[in-house]
Amino acid sequence: MSLVKLTIKGISYSQTQNGAYALILNEVDGERKLPIVIGAFEAQSIAIALEKEITPPRPLTHDLFKNFADRFDIVVKQVIIHKLVDGVFYSSIICERDKIEEIIDARTSDAIALALRFNAPIFTYKNILDKAGIYLKTSSSKKLLTKKEEAVIDNLILGGDKESIKPISEDYSKLSLKQLNKMLDEAVKNENYEKAASVRDEISKRK
Repeated sequence: MSLVKLTIKGISYSQTQNGAYALILNEVDGERKLPIVIGAFEAQSIAIALEKEITPPRPLTHDLFKNFADRFDIVVKQVIIHKLVDGVFYSSIICERDKIEEIIDARTSDAIALALRFNAPIFTYKNILDKAGIYLKTSSSKKLLTKKEEAVIDNLILGGDKESIKPISEDYSKLSLKQLNKMLDEAVKNENYEKAASVRDEISKRK
């Protein structure tokens, strides 16, 4: 089976369903998207890894794993989303130490959070993309989805598993850039990374 390389478009949260998040992956040499329903903690961890300007004062769980792996010369070579059963994606982390490769089973959200921290490529098999991939018109932003995309993602999320988590719902559109930057600094200081990612999105929209 042939492998297809994926990149991360961003993270969406449902506009109509509280506590629902989706990670959107892009097909590198194509136009299909692979949406994966994930939990709040994993969404937060991936958002932090994507936002290079947000640095947690203390390591998150995936940062700790990265530090541990670095200390013992373990490298994550790649992540493969290798199976889809009843709407659940299964992934493997390909690691290497002393030129010996090991394959470790992982939840897809955890695997991708680690892939970002190791700058490791993400792949899936063509048959999985054929089965679960969708076509969306992409916007120029790498992080934000259009209203039409959000509606499609909402429909997908509503059909998947949902975590009981608090959604991002604050409106930052009326705040100045100075207020937003101050709020961003405070959110990071207080380790409220969900809010920090949301504020950072608002700042990015104005640049």
